[in-house]
Amino acid sequence: MEEGQEGEKLEKLKRIARIYYSRKDIQQAIANFSKSRETAPCYGGEGFGKRPDTIEYPNEIQNLVLKGATSFHCSEELWSNPLELNTEMSEEQMTNLREGWDLILDVDSKFLDYSKITAELLIEALHFHNIYSIGIKYSGNKGFHIGIPFSAFPSKLNNIDVKKFFPEGPRIIQGYLNEMISKELGERMAGLDIKESGFKVYDSDAAKKVMPDLILASPRHLFRAPYSLHEKTGLVSVVITEQQLKNFKPGIAKPEAVKVIQFLPEAKENEARELLVQALDWAKKTAKKEPASGKTYSVIKDVSATCYPPCIQNILKGIKQDGRKRGLFVMLNFFKSLNLSNEEIERKIQEWNKLNAKPLKQGYILSQISWHAKHKAMLPPNCDKPHYKDIAVCSPDAICSKIKNPVNYAVLKTRLSEPKPKKQKNFK
Repeated sequence: MEEGQEGEKLEKLKRIARIYYSRKDIQQAIANFSKSRETAPCYGGEGFGKRPDTIEYPNEIQNLVLKGATSFHCSEELWSNPLELNTEMSEEQMTNLREGWDLILDVDSKFLDYSKITAELLIEALHFHNIYSIGIKYSGNKGFHIGIPFSAFPSKLNNIDVKKFFPEGPRIIQGYLNEMISKELGERMAGLDIKESGFKVYDSDAAKKVMPDLILASPRHLFRAPYSLHEKTGLVSVVITEQQLKNFKPGIAKPEAVKVIQFLPEAKENEARELLVQALDWAKKTAKKEPASGKTYSVIKDVSATCYPPCIQNILKGIKQDGRKRGLFVMLNFFKSLNLSNEEIERKIQEWNKLNAKPLKQGYILSQISWHAKHKAMLPPNCDKPHYKDIAVCSPDAICSKIKNPVNYAVLKTRLSEPKPKKQKNFK
């Protein structure tokens, strides 16, 4: 889209926003959800406003919109005082400030129909664990957010202070739910008639494209607030019921059609206890089957950048569209798994950020680097996950068919590039 057309589209969006956010019920809904959360406005194509920020009163919504805000984004973490957050805080300081976290499953896909099926199966899995206090909202584009309020979880479990169990807790639960629904998800997607594209898709790998997004469970990550507009579509991140999900049509998310209902319902005490118990048990069994990533690759040192897989090399060239945070997440785990020093990781990330079409803010970059520096190495997502194709960096070569993870690629190529010892001749 040319610059003139882009400008016209943004001005149209701002006109819609001024009308839509003038509704008192919309202001109240966003303000209510924002309590105890870090909340930031997004200014169309100009990025987020200052962080940390909060919204305390409904009329603040309209004031920000009059200054050009087009959407609002909230933390899944709940804070005693969000305004005390800063990028220099230690992990302990952030933990002491955190009062809890809501479990938010981010279901996003190439096709809305894929996302619907995934959301339905996730809800069935939650019902299996006797959880019915579930919030569902449309993302505004091709996905859904499914939420369970923190009040559904126990305050303590197996000597774990659950409010401090972040982001590990949500990540473990998401991994458990992924595995629980993956088989049926693949079966239901194969041969699905996608109305959005006008053709039938026979895609045995479709399930891999819509698994809950682990990146959402990271410190100070924000997601689109309920009843916030989506800049790309002009549609609303509208809250829906379970009954509405199966036959959901984006038309109900038009600003003029939206009716307000609460996103996260009141939960019964310990309603999500069984889910957390089962997820922790699954995590222990999984850990026994797989060696710790930090140890597996410690024998490989000083990996040359020429041995990085194509996806990592493509990310390092800078991202020209959406996907900067996914790219950062992948690289931090990739570099840490290869035992790069914290200083070297920060240097590479800062150089990469300068190449992005829209560099990430320093506060976000530094907070992510700091968090990863304090935790053990975790592998980046496997090659069959959607992270790489979704941000258009997957360009496999001959080695890619032999590996499952970008780190495997670097290890294998390093070994292949090492000079082979010469065979000694035997003289008689």
